[in-house]
Amino acid sequence: MRPRLLDLFCGAGGAAMGYHRAGFEVVGVDINPQPNYPFEFHQGDALNVLARLIEGDGPAWLHAHPFLAIHTSPPCQGYLNLTSVNQALGRRSQHSQMIEPVRDLLRATGVPYVIENVADARSHLVDPIRICGTGLNLPLRRHRLFESDLGMIGIPCAHDRFTERKYWTGWRPNGQRRLSTVVQVYGNAGGREHWAAAMGIDWMTNSELVESIPPAYTEFIGRQLLDAMGAAE
Repeated sequence: MRPRLLDLFCGAGGAAMGYHRAGFEVVGVDINPQPNYPFEFHQGDALNVLARLIEGDGPAWLHAHPFLAIHTSPPCQGYLNLTSVNQALGRRSQHSQMIEPVRDLLRATGVPYVIENVADARSHLVDPIRICGTGLNLPLRRHRLFESDLGMIGIPCAHDRFTERKYWTGWRPNGQRRLSTVVQVYGNAGGREHWAAAMGIDWMTNSELVESIPPAYTEFIGRQLLDAMGAAE
C-alpha cells in the first residue's frame, strides 16, 4: 500500500500529481469544488481539516488510514509584491496571509509536512528551498519555495539552458511585441497554447493552470520525503 499524503489547498491537482508519481496515495482538500482534481477529493476548509486531524474526530475518510505526510499550498495572493500595481489601480489588497496559522496546526499534527508558496513569501517561511522549472529542464521560469520539517535540497535555476526566443511574452514595454526563451503562465500572458506542455499538465483549464505548480516540482520533493521517512524508520 502506498504511503498516504494529505494535499491541502489542493486546487486542480498539480502538486498532487507529482506526489503520486513519487509514490504516494494522495487525498485532496480544497474549499472550492475541484471537478478536475485527479485523485480522491473532499471539499472543505483546510484549517478545519487540520484541527479535526489533531483532535482525532471528523469524517471517516480523515482517519481511515494514517497520513504519513501533509502538503499545503496556502493562498499566495497575500504575499505577492503587487504594491505598485495596487497603487496604480487605486486598490488595497484584501488577501489574508495564512502560512503562520497553517504551520502551527501542521506542527501540532506531528506529521511531516511541506508548505509551498511564491518567492515573495520567503520571509514568512522557515529555511525554504527553491525550485525553478528551468532546473528541471522545463521551459518555465516559475520559482516556488518549499518549507519542510524534514531536510531537503532545492533545484538551482538553469535559465541559460533555454536560449531560443520563441514564446510570446505578455510583458511588452512601449507596446513592442517580444518573444521569451521560456513560457510565462499567468493571467495576462500570451502563448496559452504552450502552457499545458510547459507545466506538464494536460487535465486543467487555463485558469487552473495559472494557480498550479508543475508536477515535476513535487515529484522531486516527494522522492526526498520518502527517502527521509525511510531513513527515520
